[in-house]
Amino acid sequence: MPERKVAVVTGSATGVGAATVLGLARRGYDVVINYTKSESEAAASAAACAEAGADTLVLRADVADDAACRSMVGAAVNRWGRIDALVNNAGRTSVASMAGWEGLDAQVFHDIYAVNLIGPFQMIRACAPELTKVKGAIVNVSSMAGALGIGTSAPYIASKGALNALTLNMARMLAPHVRVNAVCPGLILSRWFASGAGEGGMELLKSQYERAVPLERASTPGEVADAVIWLIDGAATMTGELLLLDSGMHLGKGLSGTQPAP
Repeated sequence: MPERKVAVVTGSATGVGAATVLGLARRGYDVVINYTKSESEAAASAAACAEAGADTLVLRADVADDAACRSMVGAAVNRWGRIDALVNNAGRTSVASMAGWEGLDAQVFHDIYAVNLIGPFQMIRACAPELTKVKGAIVNVSSMAGALGIGTSAPYIASKGALNALTLNMARMLAPHVRVNAVCPGLILSRWFASGAGEGGMELLKSQYERAVPLERASTPGEVADAVIWLIDGAATMTGELLLLDSGMHLGKGLSGTQPAP
């Protein structure tokens, strides 16, 4: 029987992260399930992965803390002796309208960058020696906000733009031994989105988004996870790619191709 592969997925108690570890478990991976606050959800995610045949390691760790990143990676290596894939999914945001800019101080930027940019770098640095041994893969979960510069949170947008740049840099730095790619989703119908939907709630923002994009729909966590897993297991010659999962947002609604086919 071939040796099982191992994946470390940050922020994997809920949403895209939870869908990713479960998908990887079903493909024969053992998985690290990481969380900061969602302890019960992390346990549920681990139970689902175990049912799918995976050995799991549930670790509470803040990726903004370099020592915690190194400890998480060390625990995985001690448990299984290898790491084949890293998914940087943990994220943080804030919502600030144009009118609320005066309340957006530098500390908000620092806090968001610590998780969304520095955290992925620290995880990549800690995992790189193990990934190099097995010609592994890294996937950063970014956002169309960073690709297009859109949204209500300037710190979040800037952090994801920086994560996209880090993806390209790390793809160059770690080639030919490790592939590094990113997914850039548009709206994901997740608990994280629902908690930050603001006035009018999730349904209002969902309907606004669906009217604005050519495919007229948002993504589910499972659909984003499918793309992440494909970048790990199926995209053998792809590195330095920012994969747009935005229902055609980057095309613009006016170019949606709604005219009848010839």
